[in-house]
Amino acid sequence: MGLIEKIFTMIFGGGRNMVRETAEVFRENAEASAVRSTSLQTQALTQHGAEFSHSQKGGFDRFMDGLNRLPRPLLAFGTLGLFITAMVDPIWFATRMQGVALVPDPLWWLLGAIVSFYFGARHQFKGQEFQRSIAETMLRVPQVVENIRSLNALSPNVAAYSIGNLPAKPEGNAALAEWRAKS
Repeated sequence: MGLIEKIFTMIFGGGRNMVRETAEVFRENAEASAVRSTSLQTQALTQHGAEFSHSQKGGFDRFMDGLNRLPRPLLAFGTLGLFITAMVDPIWFATRMQGVALVPDPLWWLLGAIVSFYFGARHQFKGQEFQRSIAETMLRVPQVVENIRSLNALSPNVAAYSIGNLPAKPEGNAALAEWRAKS
């Protein structure tokens, strides 16, 4: 017994685990990696949220956002208007389209580039704004979890309450019983 005990003490004893320490030379400790990853993610979210914490928009910003929302509906309704005009007054429509046919190709290319850059930039801006709102929401998660824990600590009966605790059969309904008795 003494020899086996000494071998196990040499390998696992003395507050050290030589098997684990040897394995960590070849493979990263998953638990320590998860702790570092969580810490890194929390720091990144905190920094990202701090950059955009002053997201209150002024009147000018709201006006510009409203103005920026106009081109797409105007283009869509304008195109529908052209179709309606072509059906209502084909001669007037054909006359206007002859004028459009005289626009040189480089001008069409320029218009295409402007529209593409406008909508592309708008799409990128809205995507970044969406990511910012997600980051702000994620920053509130620890506070919400803490609030839930505090509320559960205040009322253990409410915390233990779940759908499974509902009564299997509801209490008798006096009005329903009276109605059945009359029938």
